Amino acid sequence: MSEEDAISFSKWSEDSEYLRGLDTDFARPRNAEFYKHQIQSFEDSSDMIQFGLYVPQDQLLFGFISLHSIEWNNQIASMAIGIGEAKYRKNGYGSEVIQLLLNYAFYELNLHKVELDVISNNDTAIYCYKKNGFETEGVAKEAIRRDDQRFDKIYMGILAKSWKASKTK
Repeated sequence: MSEEDAISFSKWSEDSEYLRGLDTDFARPRNAEFYKHQIQSFEDSSDMIQFGLYVPQDQLLFGFISLHSIEWNNQIASMAIGIGEAKYRKNGYGSEVIQLLLNYAFYELNLHKVELDVISNNDTAIYCYKKNGFETEGVAKEAIRRDDQRFDKIYMGILAKSWKASKTK
């Protein structure tokens, strides 16, 4: 990803549906300078790898996927994905890039496990994660507050051996 992509991230930070599905932190808009600094810090990080998702025809950035909090000694990483451009959501792109990322994580980086967390009201994401082999490993009951309601935080993961076995079927 490049510093020019910071403009897209800044625009997405004004989309509450995107932000509230992406993270459990409170939603707030951020300027492009904030995201430029973040992108620069990712380049120097040894515990994070982030990829931009682009439309091939015009190189429009429509989202990202990352492995973060990588514990090289334990061969475990957390995954995050965000489709910032609304018209690219619910079209199968998330599933496609998750497949690519897991392939990279397990075959190139030699990770043992990829994990994530998701808010229980994000049915689209949960369906996508399960479709791609993630299994529920735990639940933090009513850990998230949205619109004066409480939702669970679901912890999911996939092991390299499960991923590889699913590819041989």
